[in-house]
Formats: sequence, structure tokens, C-alpha cells
Amino acid sequence: GLFTALTFIKKNKMKKFSLLLTLYLFYGTVLYAQGSVFNTQIYNSEYDIFMELNLYEEKIKIPGQDILGKVYGYLKKTTDSRVWIVMDVNISNDGKSARIEMVNDYGSEDLVASLSVGENGVYVLKQLEGSALKVAGKGKWIKLPKILEFVVKEKK
Repeated sequence: GLFTALTFIKKNKMKKFSLLLTLYLFYGTVLYAQGSVFNTQIYNSEYDIFMELNLYEEKIKIPGQDILGKVYGYLKKTTDSRVWIVMDVNISNDGKSARIEMVNDYGSEDLVASLSVGENGVYVLKQLEGSALKVAGKGKWIKLPKILEFVVKEKK
């Protein structure tokens, strides 16, 4: 009797523990997936620009600009040190788009944009208001289109 009762309790506790562990791991995976779509580096080959991002918390250091501390991210041309800094972020409830405020590293121009990621993994940066997004190239400023597509940059 007592042995059977203890065995029954042990089995049920194991089942309950296994179920809780499975749920916890699944929930953790879902949270991780939601928390990683805007923690990435994305690249646009047409204009040779990239964005280093962590829109969930200010953890990105801009190379050569330590005085700025940690930020949500930045956009820059691969061949130039000047950057557009992500200063403020508002991520949508579904976690697939964000409204971002950016300022150039001189502080002279700023803009508001949306950044979204599609089912195909392509990120779209759309300028909504403010200054035109510009990067340096071949001795002059290049005005970028209001809508730009980016893909995840492969780790080397």
C-alpha cells in the first residue's frame, strides 16, 4: 500500500514537473524569438550601408564614438565613420515593427522612421518625417530613398 502510494505520487510529480519544464522551455523560446528580431545587424548592399541594432535595450557601442555611451543602434556606410544614431524606440505589440527616432552624429539633423521585418526576413526602413537620411560617398552627400530594404548580415 505505502510503496504503491509513494510510487503514484512520484510518477505524478514527475509528469507535472515534465509538463512544467516543457511549458517553461517553450515559453522561453517564444520570448527569445520575439526578443531577437531587432537585436541584429542588417545590411543594404545597393547603398553599402548597415544597421547595428538592439532595439530592446541600449547596449550598442558605436565604434570610435565611445563618448556617446550605449545606444539602441546606428546606421552607417561601411566606408565612413559618420553615423545616424537610434535615440528612441517604440516596438509594436506584435514585435514585428518599430518606430524609431534617429539623429546624425553632429546633432544637426533628425528623423522618425519605421522599421519592420517581413515573413521573408527582409527588413524595411521607411522614413516618416524629419530630415532626409544621407550618407557620405565619393566626396559628396548621398540622399537615400525614403524606403530601404535590408537583410541580415551573415556572421563571418
